[in-house]
Parts: sequence; C-alpha cells; structure tokens
Amino acid sequence: MRKGRRLYLDGVSVVFDGFRALNNLSLIVDPGELRAVIGPNGAGKTTMMDCITGKTRPTAGTVEFGEQDLTRLDEATIANLGIGRKFQKPTVFDALTVFENLELALKAPRGPIACLRWALGGEARTRIERTMSEIGLTERAQDRAAILSHGQRQWLEIGMLLMQDPDLLLVDEPVAGMTDAETEHTAKLLAGIAGERSVVVVEHDLEFVRALGCKVTVLSEGSVLSEGTIDHVQNDARVIEVYLGR
Repeated sequence: MRKGRRLYLDGVSVVFDGFRALNNLSLIVDPGELRAVIGPNGAGKTTMMDCITGKTRPTAGTVEFGEQDLTRLDEATIANLGIGRKFQKPTVFDALTVFENLELALKAPRGPIACLRWALGGEARTRIERTMSEIGLTERAQDRAAILSHGQRQWLEIGMLLMQDPDLLLVDEPVAGMTDAETEHTAKLLAGIAGERSVVVVEHDLEFVRALGCKVTVLSEGSVLSEGTIDHVQNDARVIEVYLGR
C-alpha cells in the first residue's frame, strides 16, 4: 500500500464580493481515508473543493497536501501532484469505447516525441483491464461510452481518474440520477478505492452516505457544523435544525 499524503485545511476563508463562502474552515483527511461531506446548498462544499484543486484562492488560511502548500500552485500543478476531481456531470468521450476512454486517460509521457512513439504495452493493458474490473465495466470494454447507462458513465469517469493514479480523489454528488442498484455499486466502488488512496465524497443522499460507512463532515455557512458517524450527525440537533429538518 502506498504511503499517501494528508489533506490539511486550517482556518480557510473565501470571500466573494462581501459574501463569505468559507468561514474559518478546518478539515483533515488522513492518507487512505474515505470521507463524506454533506450540508445544505450554499454551505461551501463546492468552494472547499475549488480551494483544494486551485480553482479558487483562499482569502485566508492554509491548504496543504502532504508537504505541498496548494495555495501557491495552479490547477495543472495540483492535478499533477496526484489530486483528481470528478464533477457531478460525467465528462467521457462518447465516440470512444470504454477501453479507449481509459487508454486515453492513462498516465503516460505526453510530449510530442513521446506521443509519436507511444504504443500500448502489456503493463498498460493490464492496468486498464484491472481498472475496468474495479469499476465493473469489463463486459462493456468494447462498447461506446454513448450507449452506457448514466451510472456506468459515472463509473467510467471514476476509472479515467484512477488511470491518472491519484493519491486523493474528490467526487461531487456521484449518485445523482442513479438507480438503487447503481447507487449500491457506487458505494462499494468508492469504499474499495479508499485505503489505496484518499477519497472525499460530496453528497446529499444520506442513505448512500450511510452505505459508505465512513466519517461524515457537515458544513454550514462555510464552516464545520458537525463531524462523526452518520448516526452521530443525523442526531445532532444543530444538523437537524439547519439541514435535515428542511
């Protein structure tokens, strides 16, 4: 198992035109940890991920991944550090097969000479086949992405991120629009990915969060409102008042 790196946010604030999207937010995700982040709309979940990936610069505070200060780096550099992000809407290449999508996403030399000389070797093929098995799409290897179900497209995009070999995976509302069976598969998939790498999942579906079986962080008005097991946060009076009671 890889050593991994800790994600560390301390006192992070983000202010947009007087609106405080994050308010002294502090969060630690240990190497290999699976963490769920929930909260009402406008709680700061997306802004938090924007700060981690370099899309948004904090007004104040610390964002570190291992020994790296992420507030000083651009988005491309942060991605190359091993931080992958999956948005709610899957972005896969419809005209390509499942196998070809994963091949395209494979972490490999990208210079012009390297690309000209690139050939899919046995080790790379093994990685693709292993990833297809991990995301549950082995039997769809030669099918075009365009004919996959919504859930399968989400799994394919997760697989494409895994081909980049990230240490940290940020996943935004992965089960929106999924069937019950797809939701169950996604919970198992993300739980299986964690351990080898850290996974942070932003989600509204509390039954899905329960299936993840991990520590839950509740955000409200840009800061941590509650943290603990799903049972703990669901029984927290503050969480019920600002989120669950709605």
